[in-house]
Amino acid sequence: MRGFSDLNLNGPTPARVQPRVGEWGPDEVPTTQAKKRQRIWVGLAFIAALTALCLLGWYFYKALNPGA
Repeated sequence: MRGFSDLNLNGPTPARVQPRVGEWGPDEVPTTQAKKRQRIWVGLAFIAALTALCLLGWYFYKALNPGA
């Protein structure tokens, strides 16, 4: 059957790194909407962590320099 191509798109990769395939495609693949939401949450988490770090630094600065 030389006229047909090999439909195995995984090629020679080991089975442990190949995606699990369901009836219509790979299982547990995030949707585009889920990825967009995740990008927003990561940005908000970064801003929250940066704000908390700045506030903590301000608190320690005030605690160590009471006259300033």
